[in-house]
Amino acid sequence: MEYNTTRSHLTMREYGRHVQKMIEHVQTIEDPERRQGNAQAVIELMGFLNPHLKNVEDFRHKLWDHLFLIADFNLDVKSPYPIPTRETLRARPHPLPYPKRYPKFSHLGKNLEGIIDKALAEENPEKRLGFANAIAYYMKLAYNNWHKELVHDDAIQSELSGITQGQLTFTNTPYVKAYRMQQEGNRENRGNYGKQNRGGNYGKQNRGGGNFGKRSGGNFKKKRF
Repeated sequence: MEYNTTRSHLTMREYGRHVQKMIEHVQTIEDPERRQGNAQAVIELMGFLNPHLKNVEDFRHKLWDHLFLIADFNLDVKSPYPIPTRETLRARPHPLPYPKRYPKFSHLGKNLEGIIDKALAEENPEKRLGFANAIAYYMKLAYNNWHKELVHDDAIQSELSGITQGQLTFTNTPYVKAYRMQQEGNRENRGNYGKQNRGGNYGKQNRGGGNFGKRSGGNFKKKRF
């Protein structure tokens, strides 16, 4: 009996032991044409065993890379894609540079600062006004999320004028539902719903105070005695 401790290391578990044995057999074939044909058959089997790879971009390329990886990069066959090496597959990616952005107004974020710059550079008055209205709405929404209360439009306009040095003014009144008012309304609805369910006729009838309890108790006692 063959134990796992005596077997070779399983390189990719998702393909199983049999695929790895087939690739090891392909490595021992001396005829180049026969070895190439067997490698193509193994590629088709690998794609059949892992149908989720079909949704991956260039899944055939990935299958060929897996073939050479399982063969420990010691397989002399022709590939329609560049043959990978041990260094290219196991090389570490270069570290991504951390974005160094220092927003002038940290409570509004860097993205809104970029939108303000685009609005100031816009020459079309209608688009410029649309930018201003959208910026004012976002500022009011951010204030409501952080402070959980309404803010007057004059405060938003004064802050926007201070940021843009009076170059942007909004015309609409951005409507944002207050967070506290919404929470209080939800609590009131929950309280009324509970009172109706606890103190209604349904509760009296089920607790024995209605006709249901009297009829059931009376008939049961008469029949029993």
